[in-house]
Amino acid sequence: MKVCVIQPRYSFHETEVDPCFEGLMDLLDTCDESLDLIVLPEYSDAPADVKGKEEFYRTVERNNSILLQKAKETAKRCGSLVFVNAGYETENGIRNTTYAIDRNGRVVGRYFKAHPAPSEVKTDAEGGHGLDVAYSYEPAAPYVLEIEGLRVAFLTCYDFYFYENFAKIARENVDLIIGCALQRTDSHEALSIINRFLCYNTNAHLIRASVSLGEHSTLCGCSMVVSPKGEVLLNMESRVGLGICEIDPKNKYYKPAGHMGKLKSHYEYIEEGRRPWLYRNGGASVVPFDDVMQYPRLCAHRGFNTVAPENSMPAFGAAVALGAEEIEFDLWSTKDGVLVSCHDRTLDRVSDGTGKIYEHTYEELSQLNFGKKHGEKFRGLKIPTFEEILQKFAGRVIMNIHVKIWDFKFENSMLEEIVALIRKYDCEKHVYFMTVNDAMIKRVLEYAPDLKVCVGWDGNKDPMSIVDRAIALGAYKVQLFKPYFNQESINKAHAHGIRCNVFWADDPEEAKQYFEMGIDTVLTNDYLTVYNATKGKRETNTDTLPF
Repeated sequence: MKVCVIQPRYSFHETEVDPCFEGLMDLLDTCDESLDLIVLPEYSDAPADVKGKEEFYRTVERNNSILLQKAKETAKRCGSLVFVNAGYETENGIRNTTYAIDRNGRVVGRYFKAHPAPSEVKTDAEGGHGLDVAYSYEPAAPYVLEIEGLRVAFLTCYDFYFYENFAKIARENVDLIIGCALQRTDSHEALSIINRFLCYNTNAHLIRASVSLGEHSTLCGCSMVVSPKGEVLLNMESRVGLGICEIDPKNKYYKPAGHMGKLKSHYEYIEEGRRPWLYRNGGASVVPFDDVMQYPRLCAHRGFNTVAPENSMPAFGAAVALGAEEIEFDLWSTKDGVLVSCHDRTLDRVSDGTGKIYEHTYEELSQLNFGKKHGEKFRGLKIPTFEEILQKFAGRVIMNIHVKIWDFKFENSMLEEIVALIRKYDCEKHVYFMTVNDAMIKRVLEYAPDLKVCVGWDGNKDPMSIVDRAIALGAYKVQLFKPYFNQESINKAHAHGIRCNVFWADDPEEAKQYFEMGIDTVLTNDYLTVYNATKGKRETNTDTLPF
């Protein structure tokens, strides 16, 4: 198979869009009937650094149909498969899309960039292009297109950096990976490393097209073809033009799987010894991050505690299994510094023990029964540690963590230990802290500014007090406490970009009323009842903030 990568000139001056686009069109005209496969770079309909959403959308709309028509004509004229990256318009905006065009000039597949870059996600006000990226928050298998007996996978620019995705592609047993890229800040050496690593790990040929930043540039470019063995068969570096070479897509690379082992692909060898529990959260059980998960939501307060003991692993598990977007739980520290979850600071109501949690060691608490009072079938249930909760549920639900030791201003806040556990279980984007202690909120934001905080009710009955505190602190959320809030306080919070929780609503009609007022998250002790009653209301009220 004779493959061709097209590397056109690219400019950082948006006034150069038209000349760069015309140059790309001219390169397509030089393709001939000897070619079997042609790949163009990312954003071939906007081949210059266009600033702002409005101008970017205008550029794509002006060039998109011209480009796609030219690509289809080239496919028919040359009798080639053509892969071209350009905009694809949806009702929510433009998507970064790689089109697969067969030899008859028909679009036979579309790949939507799996990892939209920050500049594509950000709004115009934030300096981005505001693309349609909603699809990227849903679990999805690698997109594989079967064409002419070949299995083809795709990576677009930013996708090349997510090495954890390479194993998923390898499992699909693909022959070719089509890479439409820019990668404007990477050196030629780095690009070579990335691309060779990809092919060696996926046992596939890569055909990657990028753009030239100038004949002498050592950045970007490197349109290349790489074999499954990791050999660079073609590297255009910064040359403008066509790069052509011959490949056998079915020629794979197999090696001994360890000393004296059977011949296997590198991926198959690695799979034999994989220990996924040592790595990052992954898979379809991981929910979207807190800052991208849709509102409004229900939060299962202390877990689904109408069916299992509150703040227990069964209560959390029941809520997660039913699809709760959030769970809430409380943290205390034992006498010997173990973080545990329990609502009360005393043991009498929730267990067969007495006294305060922090006056007992973890070993002493482990001897107590935290389930019998909920029902005989829960006899023997132990108090859960914070780490046990994270081990089981990190990444599978948003966690509203009420740190009670901060509320009560414990001498040892255990901030470092709490943050370390969150980082250990890779769930920084799935948690936020709730406390009434403003001084502690400031400490959190200074020590771990990437983590989010929610301001709790401190007893002030003025509806505006909690909102004013949150604004002054730069907090992410407020947890309003009924009945000490009103429509005005909700509106003011939203006007400052602050999300509003409310504690609490176990009555479905009350929960509906809160959602109508614009509350973002309602905490409830009866998750399933309130969920069933408010599902329709929550689906129609998809967002409550003006941004």
